[in-house]
Amino acid sequence: MSKEKQQADLPEYRDKRFDRFRDTWYWKASKPLRVIVHFFQRIRNAYVHYGGIRGMYRRYRQKRGEATKRVDFGTKSFPDAARRKLEEETVFPRKIKFSILVPLYNTPEKFLREMIGSVEAQTYGNWELCLADGSDEKHGDVGRICREYAEKDGRILYKKIEKNLGISGNTNVCFSMATGDYIGLFDHDDVMHPSLLYECMKTICEKDADYVYTDEATFTSPNLDDLIVLHFKPDYSPDNLRANNYICHFSVFDAKLLEKTGLFRPEYDGSQDHDMILRLTEVAKNVQHIPKILYYWRSHPQSVAADIGAKTYAIDAAKRAVHDHMRDYYGIEVEVESTRAFPTIFQIRYPIDGNPKISIVIPNKDHVEDLRRCISSIENKSTWKNYEIVVVENNSTEQTIFDYYKELEKKPQVKVITYTGEFNYSRINNYGVTFTDGEYLLFLNNDTEVISPDWMEQMLMYAQRQDVGAVGAKLYYGDNTIQHAGVVIGLGAHRSAGHTHYKMPREHLGYMGRLCYAQDVTAVTGACLMVKRSVYEEVGGLDETFTISLNDVDFCLKIREKGYLNIFTPFAELYHYESKTRGMEEGEKLRRYERECEHFREKWKAQLEAGDPYYNPNFSLDYSDFTLRF
Repeated sequence: MSKEKQQADLPEYRDKRFDRFRDTWYWKASKPLRVIVHFFQRIRNAYVHYGGIRGMYRRYRQKRGEATKRVDFGTKSFPDAARRKLEEETVFPRKIKFSILVPLYNTPEKFLREMIGSVEAQTYGNWELCLADGSDEKHGDVGRICREYAEKDGRILYKKIEKNLGISGNTNVCFSMATGDYIGLFDHDDVMHPSLLYECMKTICEKDADYVYTDEATFTSPNLDDLIVLHFKPDYSPDNLRANNYICHFSVFDAKLLEKTGLFRPEYDGSQDHDMILRLTEVAKNVQHIPKILYYWRSHPQSVAADIGAKTYAIDAAKRAVHDHMRDYYGIEVEVESTRAFPTIFQIRYPIDGNPKISIVIPNKDHVEDLRRCISSIENKSTWKNYEIVVVENNSTEQTIFDYYKELEKKPQVKVITYTGEFNYSRINNYGVTFTDGEYLLFLNNDTEVISPDWMEQMLMYAQRQDVGAVGAKLYYGDNTIQHAGVVIGLGAHRSAGHTHYKMPREHLGYMGRLCYAQDVTAVTGACLMVKRSVYEEVGGLDETFTISLNDVDFCLKIREKGYLNIFTPFAELYHYESKTRGMEEGEKLRRYERECEHFREKWKAQLEAGDPYYNPNFSLDYSDFTLRF
């Protein structure tokens, strides 16, 4: 290759050629056309990204709503004089003192004063603020300002650390200063809502909680009402926490828990809070979540809130924290990898014990091409080989399917059995299970197709855990929009159950990255559901009074009643070719669906009234895309 040709392929030479091209008259003359083309490209991209015209309208409505309502989560949510008086005069049945721990390091004066001022503004007054200062010699004003506040308010305690011990060591100095019953961890550049400690106190007393956390918002310094991220969290979700420190801010916990966990560990500096929260929630007896934004995380150029790249060591520390937690508490050596969503949102790979057999149960009526595609994808793509397939034939009429059954009979891992009687999804699957002998059951629709070669491993690694019941996969329509990514009870027009992130693009990261990590959910779809046989038997299988709809959600709720977790993993991917354009059934089918919805709402009335624990009550139940309630 000539030197001229090599140079022409270099980026800087290509850029120069393009610059010369942009100076031509025909490039300038074509600008109106390019503007029009780009406009329609943006419309098309929005159409795909938000799931059609309705999705675009919802997004427009949400953005308008956030423009006018988002500020209501800022200073407008602060208590007025009457509310403040009520909170200040509230007498609680317990007398609890909060120790708020703040390690300081070269804190800017404005941030420091706003942080301390937000503690002084608390409507619950039984607190102490423990300030441990590791600032260098050039930032002597930090100590001067702290002593100024401490002289005026005896609840503010200050200690200068002669040598900076790092964030963990400095926080441990704060621990040594604390005399409170409950401990709260507070960053030196953030701000508390005035009702934060009051709400924590209320929750501790009403629910006997020994660990409490709140929702939070990120704001652009210096304007507290410039909220750029609203983080509405689920109730306590151990799998979410391992994959992503979603609890983060703000937490208070019983000081007695430290007797079991110990203090901060310097080897996890940068992610010391994730390490500590993992340990604390593991030993806590009652973790409670307050679904209110009561903490404001300041985003500025040097903060992790602005860019994790500002503290890249935090990524490795977080991975070690998760790995070591699973090793120390469960004796499991997991692999922890960053995902495409964010460097500290993780995929966790659990080792699989042994080589258990998985029994795949597939109900079928006609639809030979669907079934052939499904089974072929299992056989040709799956890396897990110890499985059997049981096809449950039900009332087929087309000769082509019976011809295909004869082909299947030649396969040692496949058997075809016949269920006679009218269609009942629950009964057909229960019947199919009686012909299986695997330790794990995998219910699968005939109109699915495997994408991830390790799909069974990704589900099995969770299903094998003693605390897990059902495991669900991430399913896509044929156009690569999401069909299933977990089920929320109460979601949708019938207020029974619905799928989150429904019809969003395949590559969407999800709300706060939730399409990129395995997480605890209330239910998963039966279109692809794995469960340990012993758990299936413990809950009595699928409820046959749900003939077509909601049997999978009912099954998952029965599992949850037994104390198990249900998990959705995005790393087991399949297509589900169910028609997303199909309208609501009409006539008798519609009436039957409505009867089953009514039956579901009556059976699980208490759970529906309480709300889905993994879906924050600040989200609308009318939409699946985490639109806020207005």
